[in-house]
Amino acid sequence: MAVIGAPTSAGAFAAGQEDGPAALRDAGLLTALAEAGVDAVDLGDVPRFTWRPDPGSPRAMNVAAVRRAAEAVATRVRAARAADRVPLVIGGDCTIELGTVLGFAHEDDPPGLVYFDPHPDLNTPETVTDGALDWMGVAHLLDVPGSVDELAGLGRRRPLLDPQTLLLFGASDDRARRGERATIERLDLDVISEAAVKADPEARAADAVARVTEHAQTYLVHFDVDAVDFADAPLSENTDRNVGLSLDTALEALCALLRGATLAGLTVTELNPHHAAAVPGLLERFASGLAAAVAHTPPR
Repeated sequence: MAVIGAPTSAGAFAAGQEDGPAALRDAGLLTALAEAGVDAVDLGDVPRFTWRPDPGSPRAMNVAAVRRAAEAVATRVRAARAADRVPLVIGGDCTIELGTVLGFAHEDDPPGLVYFDPHPDLNTPETVTDGALDWMGVAHLLDVPGSVDELAGLGRRRPLLDPQTLLLFGASDDRARRGERATIERLDLDVISEAAVKADPEARAADAVARVTEHAQTYLVHFDVDAVDFADAPLSENTDRNVGLSLDTALEALCALLRGATLAGLTVTELNPHHAAAVPGLLERFASGLAAAVAHTPPR
């Protein structure tokens, strides 16, 4: 495995997530991976960017910085692939997934994507007014109408991701916007609901891998810590409380998602270590749990 830090909150609603990669390293992620038996090297960080208001592009704030971060992540993902290592990209806001997917876009048979997030991130600058690209990433991977060219046109193929090869895992209908639900229906996107994951995380994760790999030889996993109930473990930028999965349930599902023999990469996003600091030892617990989940990944 190759660890790649993406310390950026360019697409976020506010600053904080740019400190995620350093916080995970400080919490012992690399040591925990080694102790779990994972052969991991650290490829360092792409250039740092801290969120700032962008009055010049109010509906797609910091889009140039989001693009630069995606391209930098993609370069390091390709370096990991060249070294025959599975990339573990740690962020950073959700837009870094554009970079992970872009890192494979030159391949003849790019991987599918299991998107573990209660939010489908299918908004566009035309459908929401806040300008945060953070919850628009999947829309740009799929080139949903209203996407900005700077992101939807990142790769040599457009869309970057075939809708058939995407599965929305742990998705919450209550936390999706009307337009996002319409896009899910229009594109016939595959969904495994948050409620189903909560009821049987291991079985639903196995289903997800099986369903994605019907359409792609390999697959990526995107894990947004928004999936974890903020009241149970305040890890995320999003502070929704008393909804979602417990940290233990989320890690159980993640562990099962990473067992697939054709796993191509993992991206972890939305960690805000300033929120996590409210619970002593929480970041260390998360780093250890993440390493344990990764350790179930078979060698490729």
